Amino acid sequence: MQQLQGMDASFVALETRNSPMHIGSILIYNPETAPDGFVRFKDILAFFESRLQLSKTMRQRMVRVPFDLDYPYWIEDPDFDLEYHVRHVALPAPGNWRQLCIQAARIFARPLDLDRPPWEFTVVEGLDNVEGLPKGCYAYITKVHHAAIDGMSGIDLMEATHTLRPDEPPPPGPDEWKPEKVPNPIELLGKSYFNAIANPLKQIEVAAKAAPGLAKALRGLAAKEFDVSTEMIAPKTRFNRKIGPHRVVEGVSVPLADIKAIRSAVEGAKVNDVFLAIIGGAMRRYLDSKGELPGKSLTAMAPISVRSKGEKNAMGNQVAAMIAPLGTQIADPVERLAWVHDRTTNSKAMTDAMGARNMTEMSKVSPALWMSLGAQLYTRLSLANRGVGPIFTTVVTNVPGPPVPIYSAGARLESMMGLICLTDGMGLAHVVQSYTQEATIAFTADREMMDDPEFYAACIRESFEELRDAAAGTAAPAEQKPPAKKSLAESAPKKPAAKKRTAPRKKPSEPVKGGTKTSTRRSNKAAQPLKGPTIE
Repeated sequence: MQQLQGMDASFVALETRNSPMHIGSILIYNPETAPDGFVRFKDILAFFESRLQLSKTMRQRMVRVPFDLDYPYWIEDPDFDLEYHVRHVALPAPGNWRQLCIQAARIFARPLDLDRPPWEFTVVEGLDNVEGLPKGCYAYITKVHHAAIDGMSGIDLMEATHTLRPDEPPPPGPDEWKPEKVPNPIELLGKSYFNAIANPLKQIEVAAKAAPGLAKALRGLAAKEFDVSTEMIAPKTRFNRKIGPHRVVEGVSVPLADIKAIRSAVEGAKVNDVFLAIIGGAMRRYLDSKGELPGKSLTAMAPISVRSKGEKNAMGNQVAAMIAPLGTQIADPVERLAWVHDRTTNSKAMTDAMGARNMTEMSKVSPALWMSLGAQLYTRLSLANRGVGPIFTTVVTNVPGPPVPIYSAGARLESMMGLICLTDGMGLAHVVQSYTQEATIAFTADREMMDDPEFYAACIRESFEELRDAAAGTAAPAEQKPPAKKSLAESAPKKPAAKKRTAPRKKPSEPVKGGTKTSTRRSNKAAQPLKGPTIE
């Protein structure tokens, strides 16, 4: 039995019907590398079962302390049932990208059962009309509770459910996993009593460790190694209010080489700066089309992993946070990138001075009862609608994926797109991922706040293309562009958002295909049509 840490417990406390706190992915597979070019649902079940020993997450369930007097515990689930966690559905014809995103949004909006190991994989077949993919491809829509994993430990779960070769055998040795007895309430209350006595001592210890970092931060501020400005506090937008129960998801894939090439436009710029500048440009286009663009820069919360090598396979979250201004007040894409790089460098200096690890450790000694009550009051009083909430506009988390192809049940992973949880006051969040030669910018949004996800996906693609061309020195100045080449977002009429889709988002001759995959995905025109998995 292992107790959750403070940050992990906060994700449990924040869980509501409208705000399920899980993260996940849409993973698309090509079965041509599997035996006979065919994968059955029972093959997927057998593959997962043979590799359960490689992941702690898959067979551990949560046990909560009565009245939330202390942090919950992880135990080995005595009633684990693999077939409960791995489901199977099929898209209706024609089986296109938009249908997959709608299905993913519906599945992702449903909370996980926290009386079972908090994860689900839904196998989706029928992807016969996704551009760039041969017929017969299928997908996993994954959900894992954020209390169990962060972005980096999620990579460990990917390793447990994938192999480096399509014919790789199961791991050697017997599976020595053993279930545990579910502790009764009296046992849990007894543990919480002793933890309550020890917690003040832990708080003093953490405070003592944090003191040098705070002193260093004050010295750095005095020496002007970094600055604290009002740019770090974002103006409120349509995405910063209480969320509803419904979601939309979409994503855009671009060549990873283009992202790396854009860095050269600004000396010292990082790949993450490029992604932030692209998202800043996309949000500028989207909000400007609604007549809602603030004059001040929007900001993103960018998680920073502080997970050590020794914690590689440990459950839970080892992350700190950095505030990253997005430069939405700057029209020129290269100027925006330079400004974003300057401000992220400043934020990193401030975070380093305070000590990112210390920030994580401080969360571990927060009283569980007050954390739970505070989260519930925040939601029930709709404080997000009253201007009380995060100081940032959105979340942008960067999760590096494998640089080489990987396989599940013999099928090759073709593309991956991240999904992320939302909270009150945070109705839009982004996941940036890389895989082989592909980079994906994906987003999850509240459906009432964004009823036109294809349009926002088009804004992301146009922002990327504008920055790519400007960085290469081939783009004309914005004011010299002929009207016919205006972006879709900029050409939309500026007016307040309506509940129905009224703003034009595409030209008759140039239909928008939000999230359509680019030529970076493997071309397989000569491949014969392949069947997806079927139930047996």
